Amino acid sequence: MTIHQKFNLKQVINASGKMTILGVSKVSDKVAQAQKEAGQTFFEMVDLTVKTGQYIAKLLDVENATVVLSASSGIALSTAAVIGQGDIYHAYHHLTNRITKREIIIPKGHNVNYGTGVEVMVTLGGGQLVEAGWANECTPEQVEIEITDKTAALLYIKSHHTVQKSMLTIPQLSEIAKKHNLPLIVDAAAEEDLKKYYAAGADLIIYSGAKAIEAPSSAMVIGRDPYIPWIQLQNKGIGRAMKIGKDNIIGFVTALEDYLDKGSETGDSMKARLAPFITALNAISGLSAKEVQDSAGRDIYRANVKVTSDKITALQVIAALKEGDLAVYTREYQANNGIIEFDIRAVNRTEMSAIVNKLQTVMESQS
Repeated sequence: MTIHQKFNLKQVINASGKMTILGVSKVSDKVAQAQKEAGQTFFEMVDLTVKTGQYIAKLLDVENATVVLSASSGIALSTAAVIGQGDIYHAYHHLTNRITKREIIIPKGHNVNYGTGVEVMVTLGGGQLVEAGWANECTPEQVEIEITDKTAALLYIKSHHTVQKSMLTIPQLSEIAKKHNLPLIVDAAAEEDLKKYYAAGADLIIYSGAKAIEAPSSAMVIGRDPYIPWIQLQNKGIGRAMKIGKDNIIGFVTALEDYLDKGSETGDSMKARLAPFITALNAISGLSAKEVQDSAGRDIYRANVKVTSDKITALQVIAALKEGDLAVYTREYQANNGIIEFDIRAVNRTEMSAIVNKLQTVMESQS
């Protein structure tokens, strides 16, 4: 009996990307075996946390690193770390009024909902979010005028969810951080370049394990000391509610080694796999498909499908794809404009054929 059968769960084709609502990524047999081995033995967890972090730091040629439960917990823990600055009293009393330097400055267009709000995680870490600039613009000057003696750090969200136009760059924000002797935190959860933002001057950079790296539920924070030990100290405080298991720590490191060795699928490979899929989609009456690149400029290519039928909307097509024993999940960000996107990074050829067949059935039901 499969897991799906045991719990009466739908089969899912994940054409939405590395999405938390679907369990993010598949892990390899090698990663699963490493998790099994770790799960069947014991460690001094503080030692495991520190030494796996040091091992990751050597792999990435950075000062230090630590594995945490998720990218969201990375935001909360990084916030708490830069506020507490290694104070054990703070770790036990993270909302203490002894500390008033709690403001975290972020470009206004970066305070987004990615499944929860960025502000939620900053607040969880004891921070007070201060938005700089406007929803469609943030300049270096607009950040600097928000800095006060209550500022604890600057925060930048590198994501397709954020406003892309008229935003200052990470190097520009890094320059401001250094000028004012403030740490710069970068949430780069789904990013694939694990060295770029450290080289650009960020002090703490958060990467999801389960997205590009295809690790189990996990994340890492890489960066500079003393910030990384300050994060690890939070395991005595709010980090206790976000602790990651030994199996997922080792699973993460194993997946990271594989990622650094093999990389992720190239854009050219995605385009080659997309071509016959797009041809098949264009053969379905009421649909018009083309290849598009990721809106944040990553080397990721997807099928962009316009619903041209006047008998069914994109939102109705999306809903129909999720019905039945086989649920197909897509990217829905432009559904109000009649557009559905299919991310094929976790979709094989057989699943692409199943998507085409289901779309054919959905569209024919309206004729």
